[in-house]
Amino acid sequence: MTDERAKADEIAKRRFMAINLIRISGVVFVMAGLAIVQGAIDWPKEAGYALSIIGLFDVFVMPQVLSRKWRSKDR
Repeated sequence: MTDERAKADEIAKRRFMAINLIRISGVVFVMAGLAIVQGAIDWPKEAGYALSIIGLFDVFVMPQVLSRKWRSKDR
């Protein structure tokens, strides 16, 4: 029983880390996008808008998608 519990705990830790890494990368994308739009980075503004949208998607949508996907596998 403890081996199964340890395995479940390890899976939960990996999933938690994956969700948080996605959120952190999303914040980095948004910050880079805003820097591009403000002119701090010399890239086209369209790239900045695209990075910001992708970052917002990563921060708000992807954690919920992954959580639902993993929840359905556990049941």
